[in-house]
Amino acid sequence: MLAITVVLAAYLLGSLSGSLLLGRLRGVDIRTMGSGNAGGTNAFRTQGAAFALGVVAIDIGKGALAAWLGLRFGAASSAAWLDHAWLGPACAFAAVVGHVWPVWHGFRGGKGAATAVGALVVLWPQSVPVMLAVWIGTIILSGYVGLATVLAGLTAAVLGMALRVPMPLHLLTVAIALLLVYTHRANLARLRAGTESRFDKARLLHRWFLRK
Repeated sequence: MLAITVVLAAYLLGSLSGSLLLGRLRGVDIRTMGSGNAGGTNAFRTQGAAFALGVVAIDIGKGALAAWLGLRFGAASSAAWLDHAWLGPACAFAAVVGHVWPVWHGFRGGKGAATAVGALVVLWPQSVPVMLAVWIGTIILSGYVGLATVLAGLTAAVLGMALRVPMPLHLLTVAIALLLVYTHRANLARLRAGTESRFDKARLLHRWFLRK
């Protein structure tokens, strides 16, 4: 019973969307602007860097807190199959699901990346620098934020398999990677069609070659 309660609490925590909470203070709903997504990228494009930074901080923080709750209460769970090794990843994924389909905001949320990073900061911090390197590298080379996010998620799943991390953690990375592919399906479709928008200012290598 404790395990179910904690996972549910993690989902409810994940349902607190940073962009929508801060948007209410500003009197805006970014789901009606830009791409219509309640995530950090759309927050940056429609509301600016300071607003987006606050959004990302909230979304990362709730993922970290959800994972910590799972670790904290896992040892106290009476369910042997949901000890701390399983409850941490279960709470982490519940928070990511809550971010994507938030009960507080009509089940219309973001794409889950920042919340997933926050959870991995707690559960597997060694993976985060590798994911960030892939994310930043992809943006510098291509300018596609959605593609960078999907590749970063897939990197965590492949890294988990290569390093043979504990099964609960590996399943979490695979689940996150698949969910990121799903939530970015429109980005990937536009990428195939050649209509996906680029973050051109971040394409440092391209800009360097143009100067040559």
